[in-house]
Amino acid sequence: MEKANGCISRPSRKRKLPQEGNDVLNFTLDELRDDLLERVLSWLPTSTFFRLKSVCKRWKSVAASESFKLACSRIPSREPWFFMVDPNLNQSVVFDSAERSWKKLSHPPLLSQNCNCNSIPVAAAGGLVCFRNMSGDYFVCNPVTGSCRELPPVNPDSHDRSLHAIAMNAYSNYHGSYKLFLVLGDLPKLSYKVYNSSADSWEEEIMLRRKTDDCTGFEFDSNDDDDAVYFLSKAGNVVATNMQRSPSKQFSSVITHKDGEEIVYFLSSSGTVVACNLTQKHFSEYPRLLPLFLEYSIDVVECKGEMLVVMLSEFFESASIRVWRFDEKTKTWIQIAGMPPSMSHEFYGKKVDINCLGAGNQIFICLSSAELCRYVRCDIVTNEWVEVPKCCLNGEAMEFMSAFSFEPRIEASV
Repeated sequence: MEKANGCISRPSRKRKLPQEGNDVLNFTLDELRDDLLERVLSWLPTSTFFRLKSVCKRWKSVAASESFKLACSRIPSREPWFFMVDPNLNQSVVFDSAERSWKKLSHPPLLSQNCNCNSIPVAAAGGLVCFRNMSGDYFVCNPVTGSCRELPPVNPDSHDRSLHAIAMNAYSNYHGSYKLFLVLGDLPKLSYKVYNSSADSWEEEIMLRRKTDDCTGFEFDSNDDDDAVYFLSKAGNVVATNMQRSPSKQFSSVITHKDGEEIVYFLSSSGTVVACNLTQKHFSEYPRLLPLFLEYSIDVVECKGEMLVVMLSEFFESASIRVWRFDEKTKTWIQIAGMPPSMSHEFYGKKVDINCLGAGNQIFICLSSAELCRYVRCDIVTNEWVEVPKCCLNGEAMEFMSAFSFEPRIEASV
């Protein structure tokens, strides 16, 4: 060390990278072993998988290999795609939330057959979407790969009773298993059936009892006209109308896991939320959010393992859209998010129907009526509301009634 101007100068510790022969910084993906290449490619966005086969022969071979699907299954999660439902039910269009763009997928050939051409999506989980045809038969499809299969027929006796809810749960993707849940009967006599993919069969039907400490204390009356929902008109008169439900969301329901228990939530025909605890084999009804005449359109969603309610209501000559959570301790509803009035006011008086779905912290809302069609995403953590751009195909804007959320996974097996 040398002294300079009274200070001690120290030798520099900076290292210079070699100018030549630095093989560590210069390599290509082609130099990776197949297993490492598969692990790298598995982290690509799902939308790029469609282009892997056209890059080169090696990547084409990788894309078709089972080991690559196994590598993809180890990716913890992927940004959701929203499977859109249009009035004609003959196209597969999705909104990619990662790229914030619209994509058109090939409709599964099995669903294009004459007897299944009017099949509608009714549930989704993991990388799979479940469809139901007019005869009550069910099909499970991977929208990304197009693979599809028909489930064994349900017991004919089930067709003679009201179907309230259809929910689906996927337990793993790669050669994994999934279950389809049906809630049947007439309140207060409810039961449920389960299709188990591991056994490829429907399990025995199980009755649900009324929970004794039901917080509502409401008694079901079979003579009531539960098909009517009441709301205030512009003139202040109480008007009755049937609930505006998209055909694909008439069995609107969600499933959650709480303390090891599977709970299916669905809307009764009068707009109240019914919770069916399939583990404890009982059901209960939640208290109404608002007086009956104030409700207009309502839907249930699942976010981060929790059931939430989205409601569009009209009051004081304006419309509001709010998200609610039920507090089990206080037995009351708590508002957790609300659309800014500047956005929601345009829906006033237009008889807008909302069909919603949850994915992580996001809620995707389809708003449709005879006068308008909008799609909005809400972040329930930041309370940020963003309108999704219109989907245009062949120069024309498409309109969708509802949507289903799924993770785009090429490894999801039907």
